[in-house]
Amino acid sequence: MKEILRTTDPTIIAFGSALLRAEGIDCFVMDVHMSVLEGGIGLFPRRLSVRDKDAFRARAILRDNEVEDLVEE
Repeated sequence: MKEILRTTDPTIIAFGSALLRAEGIDCFVMDVHMSVLEGGIGLFPRRLSVRDKDAFRARAILRDNEVEDLVEE
């Protein structure tokens, strides 16, 4: 798995996930349940990961749709 996106904004994670799934790329949101530990204040970023073989294409899709906070290799 490769991390491709890191942000504290849950709407960006949802948008990125929707874009990738629409293109047939499986993705996994990591650190979703950290809000239990942090009290829901959005301190810890959530991360979006994809399979290694999909990372290049996933980054290109997100970049083409002007999604910020991409994690580059």
